Amino acid sequence: MLPPIPSWDGLHPIIVHFPIALLLVAPVLILLGMFFGKNNRAFMLSAFILMVIGTIATFIAVSTGESAGELAERLVNAESILENHEELAETTRTVFTALTIIFGAIIVVPLILKKELGKKILIPISCAFLVFYSAGAVLLINTAHQGGRLVHEFGVRAMMANSNQNGTNNQNLPESRRGDGDDD
Repeated sequence: MLPPIPSWDGLHPIIVHFPIALLLVAPVLILLGMFFGKNNRAFMLSAFILMVIGTIATFIAVSTGESAGELAERLVNAESILENHEELAETTRTVFTALTIIFGAIIVVPLILKKELGKKILIPISCAFLVFYSAGAVLLINTAHQGGRLVHEFGVRAMMANSNQNGTNNQNLPESRRGDGDDD
């Protein structure tokens, strides 16, 4: 039997890993594109595709996170971390939207002009872009770290549709407060 499909707020822990992985792999492809002359266009285009998908995933992650955050707001000790995580997530989404648009221009403009960028132009532009991208990556990692703190320090959990044998949902309770379904 398949596991239950989580609600929108329950999707956050699943969705949030996509932008992290995709957006952190993209610069590796840019670096490969800088140094592999024959395949540089393929590497750069692959990096751009990862950025587009990763940036779209940031929008979904922020949306599911806002829904999940409404449930987490009940935890008194986690309020400041939750607020910081939300602000960082929105900033991360904006930064990667801008970075993706800029990189798209770096990729598309030469195609429109039907002029391939030589290594003397491609490498400095790519290096400059990667400097800005690394700042975005640090922001992304910090956002993920704050989310990890919510989970591992404060026990914030996603609400799931399944329930235990008593028919109550206790997925968001700390381990020590979860019942095992037995009435002692």
